[in-house]
Amino acid sequence: MSAPSITRTDEQSHTLLTVEQAARRLSLGRTTMFQLIKTGAVVSVRIGRARRVPVEALDAYVEELTGKHAA
Repeated sequence: MSAPSITRTDEQSHTLLTVEQAARRLSLGRTTMFQLIKTGAVVSVRIGRARRVPVEALDAYVEELTGKHAA
């Protein structure tokens, strides 16, 4: 049997996500995501008036959470 092919959705292939996309990726609400950004728990960047969240910032946040729970 061959392994099933894994395809990335459009949202997963973006380097920068909107706040709403980032919130969906973490299964959080938009307000909670903005709070995480405001407190510095999740890094974001501004491009003009738009705020974007690097995919790597979400990965780092999840790693931080899982590292704290594993300790």
